[in-house]
Amino acid sequence: MRQFTAVVNPTAGGSSGTAGLLPLARLLREAGARLDTVYSRSLAHAQEIAQEAGARGHVVLAVGGDGMAGRVGGSLSGTDTVFGLVPAGRGNDFARALGLPTDPAALAEILLHGTPRQVDTIEVESAAHGRIHVLGSVYAGVDAVANRHANHSTLLRGSASYYAGGLRAVLAWRPVGYRITVDGVRHERTGYTVVAANSGFYGFGRNIAPGARVDDGLLDVVVIQDAPKHLFFTLMNELKTGSHVRRPQVEILRGAEIRIEADRALPYGADGEVDAALPVTLRVRPGALNVLA
Repeated sequence: MRQFTAVVNPTAGGSSGTAGLLPLARLLREAGARLDTVYSRSLAHAQEIAQEAGARGHVVLAVGGDGMAGRVGGSLSGTDTVFGLVPAGRGNDFARALGLPTDPAALAEILLHGTPRQVDTIEVESAAHGRIHVLGSVYAGVDAVANRHANHSTLLRGSASYYAGGLRAVLAWRPVGYRITVDGVRHERTGYTVVAANSGFYGFGRNIAPGARVDDGLLDVVVIQDAPKHLFFTLMNELKTGSHVRRPQVEILRGAEIRIEADRALPYGADGEVDAALPVTLRVRPGALNVLA
């Protein structure tokens, strides 16, 4: 029987991350599994907890949103530790890409009896953070600004915070000149954002990269080029279904090593949490994480 350590973000989704764990914990323990629950003080602390639990042979569960999933899962990249997700945040986009159920009984069945699946991770290298690993995507542009607004929102929760943050960011946006180097080939573009996606979803279920796969050894680089703002709002709505990729303003590149630079100071984000400034270099780590999904 598996032994679990649940690493809990106590403020996931703006409320107690424990709420998402309680019914699942009961099912795991009733099945005879051991479950230790540890509350993190920060993402760095969550990584320490995860690595220590993995060294003891435990399955490590990230209880929270995409930031917790990305940093905990990323800290286990390249190890033999088995990783599991308990979605309890605002977006839960990596869990969505893996097709994880929200029903506690169905999720418990996967965690207790599922076969680990090898998925890719993203190595993120920048002057601000050195070198870390994340899971879903890295994005630089208007969406990083919007995500910053959403994370700092005290009045709105869930998808409403993302929509409000997006509106605020777009209204104040000026096009950026990007330099995107994909496997050594340089591309210069002007526009709204560049998203390097391992997982197809980001920003609370937006299907930014419909062709992205978490186990193909590549990143899908989605470039949304300059367009009138009214058209960009249309594109934002089309992200719900992925139909935006048919627009001529949307370009998709693919590669294993990506560098993103800009002609002015610009933030980037990763898995909803990392907030730093360009330039940044990304590398795929194929099959580096063993995840129950």
